[in-house]
Amino acid sequence: MIFRQFFDNDSSTYTYLVASRVGAEALIIDPVLEKTDIYLDLLKELNLKLVKVIDTHLHADHISGMRKLHNVTNCATLMGEQTKADVVSIRLKDNEKVKIEKIVLTAVYTPGHTDDSYSFLMENKVFTGDTLLIKGTGRTDFQNGNPYDQYNSLFEKLLKLPDETLIYPAHDYKGNTVSTIGEEKKFNPRLQVKSANEYAEIMNNLNLSDPKLMDIAIPANKKGVV
Repeated sequence: MIFRQFFDNDSSTYTYLVASRVGAEALIIDPVLEKTDIYLDLLKELNLKLVKVIDTHLHADHISGMRKLHNVTNCATLMGEQTKADVVSIRLKDNEKVKIEKIVLTAVYTPGHTDDSYSFLMENKVFTGDTLLIKGTGRTDFQNGNPYDQYNSLFEKLLKLPDETLIYPAHDYKGNTVSTIGEEKKFNPRLQVKSANEYAEIMNNLNLSDPKLMDIAIPANKKGVV
């Protein structure tokens, strides 16, 4: 298996490429429009065929590269069934499998950051989008976000995975690249709560400014505009 992690400095976004060497099929998770040529160059260098692209949710801080990658490679475009994005060709349900040859990802509906947020479990790795970050969690104050939904997604789904499960989020703002479920249980300050109400109190008082590209990114990602 081939696994690569990319980083976009402007939006602090992580993008992931997963590939099976058998027939050279590949998928990409959470691509950034401005970085698509980098992904395409690597696919060419490694002699891989992009067959699927996944966005974990409708992003507000960058324009997705999903449409451009589809236009260039004719790959399938995947998001959760709750998404309002028009570019999606396959809408996933909770617990649905995503396959490329011998690699299998399980879609896990993890709303809270947005109402269309999904995580993707692959063997001992989980791609958590903006639901579970390293030493943090995704904000819940726009795009139909809900701290109570996120609490359930975290404590009833993601944190019940084995402690050694590797966490690969869609963003990090401090240079972290990977964590584990066990580490987050112990050291993530937002997870040291005893109730959903306590968690909601934290999330409802973050007082964060809107992402700088929010007014551009959300409409663009809904329409898949390049």
